[in-house]
Amino acid sequence: MKSVTITTEYVKLQDLLKLANLVYSGGEAKERIQGGEVMVNGETCTQRGKKLRPGDVAQLDGQECTPVYAH
Repeated sequence: MKSVTITTEYVKLQDLLKLANLVYSGGEAKERIQGGEVMVNGETCTQRGKKLRPGDVAQLDGQECTPVYAH
């Protein structure tokens, strides 16, 4: 699982996918999220702006990523 360090309270789903290099662009993130290809905490998520916090897990193409706070 890839950990993505964030310095804010949360990160939007589409931004997390980009930061984790699971998608190449925001456009690709938008298409794949709206197409129902992304899961958050085990459930399909079609909200690009869904707020993810440490402990949440996003999955795309069998790869998982999670935000973590910077120390």
